[in-house]
Amino acid sequence: MLKNYFKIAIAVLKRRKFFTFISLFGISFTLTILIVLTAFIDHLVNAGYPEGKRDRSLYINTVRLEHSEKHYINSGSPSYYFLDKYAKPLKTPAKIAIASLFTATNAYVNNKKLVINLKYTDDAYWEVTDYVFLEGKPFTKQQIDNADKVAVITEGTRKQYFGDVTNVVGKYIETDNVQYRVQGVVKNVPMTMLFAYADMYLPYTVSKADYRSKVYTGGYFAILLARSKSDIPKIQAEFAGIISKVPTNSKEFDLLFCHADTYTGSIIRQIFGDGNNSGKNILLLVVSIFLLLFMLLPTLNLVNINISRIMERSSEIGVRKAFGASSKTLVGQFIVENIILTFIGSVLGIVFSVIILALINNSQLIPDAYLSVNLNVLFLSLVTCLVFGLLSGVYPAWRMSKLHVVTALKAQ
Repeated sequence: MLKNYFKIAIAVLKRRKFFTFISLFGISFTLTILIVLTAFIDHLVNAGYPEGKRDRSLYINTVRLEHSEKHYINSGSPSYYFLDKYAKPLKTPAKIAIASLFTATNAYVNNKKLVINLKYTDDAYWEVTDYVFLEGKPFTKQQIDNADKVAVITEGTRKQYFGDVTNVVGKYIETDNVQYRVQGVVKNVPMTMLFAYADMYLPYTVSKADYRSKVYTGGYFAILLARSKSDIPKIQAEFAGIISKVPTNSKEFDLLFCHADTYTGSIIRQIFGDGNNSGKNILLLVVSIFLLLFMLLPTLNLVNINISRIMERSSEIGVRKAFGASSKTLVGQFIVENIILTFIGSVLGIVFSVIILALINNSQLIPDAYLSVNLNVLFLSLVTCLVFGLLSGVYPAWRMSKLHVVTALKAQ
C-alpha cells in the first residue's frame, strides 16, 4: 500500500510542477536555516578544543548585587579577589582556575597596527583546559608569583607578528609598549569559545589592573573542574553555602547572588537570568515563540497549497468513495503523500545545509571554527520533517475526507 501511495505522490508532484516547487522551496529553505542555526548553536554549547572537559566543569562568571527595596543593581564579571577568596577555598573540585575575559590591545609590526586580544590566567588554567602546544609550554606558578613578563601566544599571532618563523620561544613580543618573552605557542582558538579565546595569554600578576583590589566585580571568571560528573551537584552546593555567608561589602546593597553553573547554564543565566533565576524558562519561551513564528508561515503556505492540490483531485476522491474507500483510508493516503513531499524537501534542505556549512568553513567566516551536521542536527531534521508533514497535511486531508461523493464528482 505504501508503495502505491508513493507512486501516486510522485505522480501528483509531477502534475503541478509550480506548486511542487513552491512546496519544496518552503520546506527546504526553512529546514536549511534551522540546520545551519542548530549547527552553530551546537558548536557553541558542546565541548570542543580547548575545553574538552566542559562536561565536568562549572563556571563562575557573574556576580550580582542588589538592594531589596531600592532596586539598586550592580552586575558584572567577578574580580580576581572575589574568586580567589570565595571560590579557591572549595574542597570538592579537583582543580580551580581563574582567568580574565579577553581585552584588546595594540601592537605594531613594520608600522602596521596589529590588534592582539589578551587574557590573564593563573597556572591552574592550563590544567583545566586542553590547549595544544605547538612549541614551548605554559608559564609556571613560580613565574606568575614573580610577575615575570612571559606569554603564551597562538599560532595566528606568531604568524602575524613574527612572520613564517617556526620557532619563536625565547623571542620577545611587544604590546602596549611592554615586551613579553614568548614561553609557548598554542593552536588557534575559535572566537566562539567565549572563555578560552585570546591571541595572547599572560600571568594575571602582570596585569595593569590591580588584581588585589577588594572589589567584587572585575572582569574575571573561574572554572571549577570536578573529578567526575557526579561531583557537580556537590560543588554547586558547597559554593552556594559559601556565597550565602558572603557580605555585600557595600551599604548600597543587601543581596548578593553568584552561582557555579555549567557552561551553557552560565551563559543563559548571564543573558536571561537575574538573582536566583537561572533564565532557562525565559530562554525556553523565547525559543518556542521563535520556532512557532518561524515555522508557522511555511506551514500555512503548505496547508493552502495542499488544499488546492486536494480539491483538484475531487473526482478521484468521489470515485474512490463511490467504490467504498473510507474517510480513514483517504486521510491516511494524503497524510503519507504529504510526508513524502516533506521528506523530499528535508533531504534537499540537508543537502543545501551541508553545502552552506562547507562554504562557511572554507571561507573562515568564523575564524578557526568548524561547523558540521551532526547526529543531533539530523535528528532535528527528521523531527521537523514529521512536524511539517503532519501540520500541513492533517487539516487538508480531514477536509477532503468530508467531501460527499456527489459533490466531489460534480466539482470536476
